[in-house]
Amino acid sequence: MALASRLLSRSRQLYVGQIILQQEHGVLVRFFAKEAAPAALKGDEMLKNIFLEVKNKFETALGILRKEKITIDPADPAAVSHYAKVMKTIREKADLFSESQRIQYTID
Repeated sequence: MALASRLLSRSRQLYVGQIILQQEHGVLVRFFAKEAAPAALKGDEMLKNIFLEVKNKFETALGILRKEKITIDPADPAAVSHYAKVMKTIREKADLFSESQRIQYTID
């Protein structure tokens, strides 16, 4: 009796194994496995975009500073106004915030 139940159990295992190994079932498993894999890591893409944004702002600021000649003399009002104008131009073109603008943005 035990031998008959073992043979029946073994034949069921073989039948189930054949069903699992059939081609059409394997395709379905592969199809779901492809769908589950992420295309790219979102964190890496985010860091890359932040780096590129900072790099572009830096290059914009350096480009303006290369063109402008700045004289640093706190006693000369014309030099101070020229420096302020150049820094304002850099902030506008490179989308940088001054300290007061940053504080206002944080408050809002």
